[in-house]
Formats: sequence, C-alpha cells, structure tokens
Amino acid sequence: MVRTPTRIGFSYWLARFISGLFTRTWIRRRVLHNDRVPETGGVILASNHVSYLDPFYMVCSVRRLVIALARASAYKVPLLGTMLHSWGVIPVDQSGSGRGLKTFFTRLRSGDAVMMYPEGTRSYTGQIQAPQPGVGLIILKSDAPVVPVKLFGSYEAFNRHHWFPRPYRVEIKFGEPLDFRDLRAKANETKDKEQLKKLYHEAATDLLHAIATIEPGPDKT
Repeated sequence: MVRTPTRIGFSYWLARFISGLFTRTWIRRRVLHNDRVPETGGVILASNHVSYLDPFYMVCSVRRLVIALARASAYKVPLLGTMLHSWGVIPVDQSGSGRGLKTFFTRLRSGDAVMMYPEGTRSYTGQIQAPQPGVGLIILKSDAPVVPVKLFGSYEAFNRHHWFPRPYRVEIKFGEPLDFRDLRAKANETKDKEQLKKLYHEAATDLLHAIATIEPGPDKT
C-alpha cells in the first residue's frame, strides 16, 4: 500500500504564519542549519523542551510541514482539541498505554516530519532532563533519520513561571542527523528482552547527549 505525506488544512498554515510572525518580531527567533532536515521522507525531529512555544518554534523553523505530538488530555479541552485535530497533531497517552505510537510510526512511513520531545514534558529548570521510557524503542523501531534540535533562550523567553512571552532572543539550532543503523540492526537481530532494554536505553541516551552537546551559534567550518 502506497502512503502519502499528511495533508493539512488552512488552519495549520494560518497558525504557522501568525506564530512565525510573532516569534520573528517579538521574540526575535533565529534559525541555524535547518538545511539538515531532509526535504522529503519520514524524519524525527527531536528537541529539548522548556516552553509551551517550543512546538511553534519548530514548525516555523522548518520549510516542510511538521507533525507535532500532544497529551491526549489536551484533546478534551474545548476549541483546543478541535485545533489540534485540524493541525494533524498526534494525541499521546502519557500513562504508558502506548496510545499514539501506531499513528507516530504510520506518519513516519507516510513520509512525514514528526517532532518529538524525548524528555516528555517541559523542564522546570531549563536543563535537559532524562529521557522518557519508550524513546529508545521509537528510535530503533523506526528506520527514519533522527535530527537533534536544541532551543537556546526558550526558557528565558517563556517558561512555566511566566504569564506572557518576553522579548528574548530564541535560537533554534539543528544538529547533524544521527546514525542509528548499528543499534537498529542489533535490535532486529535479538528477541532477548534484557538486551533490547539495553539497546533502547543506549539509543535514548545517545540522542539526549547529542541534543545536550549542541553549542549555540553557527557551526564552524
């Protein structure tokens, strides 16, 4: 069966335009190395997470359509749930039921760019947290490239303690795509649960390390 990338309606592009204008003027958004994101085909964009605005930074910083994830409970909020659905956002159950994983993999196989926050929730301090369970499984069960992304200044601009975003420069920097071929091959070759658990942990740790070690400013050539 041939799958095609997700098609999103007018509301997505309108929200993208408005948030792009706001983050470019009030917050002074700066984007670095977004050419590292493949123009076509499934790709995972994995970023640190400190603000409600983080998904908007990502969507506005990539030339192609980006599919986001959201808590399943957000769909129960009047109006918000309707908007999330119209934007193609994938509902995820954070209780550990695995709800949303099937859709996540389907979107990747269809050729979508899907953003993911390995930490699972916004950081209280701005520092990168430990990865959530299941991150390594997602990486190794997929064959899509994984692009690490780091946001600088997002916590200072709008964190859990702010009521409104501050005019603080935010930099969105895309790292080099990560190569998980060896770990994926090992995961495909074993059925040992303990070995798989170690491989998933290694993949998640490697991803968080790649995000954490991205330095601000353009890479030196």
